[in-house]
Amino acid sequence: MSQSLGAVPKDAVAAFNYGLDKVRFPTPVKAGAKICCKVVLAEVVDQGEGRKVVKMTNTVEIDDEAKPALVADTLALFIGRP
Repeated sequence: MSQSLGAVPKDAVAAFNYGLDKVRFPTPVKAGAKICCKVVLAEVVDQGEGRKVVKMTNTVEIDDEAKPALVADTLALFIGRP
């Protein structure tokens, strides 16, 4: 998904799952329910030497529900040419 958002730095030669922050499950998903994940680029932190940590906020919404099923910040580490 992050590639389709344009969040991958152009000079990236490697990418790694760096973890999750603030994971919440406000509402359970009922069997057969339709869901949609919305992803927003929240932050890019340049760590120097070609390394960037990208934070994206993911919200999984459920059709006909007021609260989302999931809200979580995903972190990715991108390694580029220094």
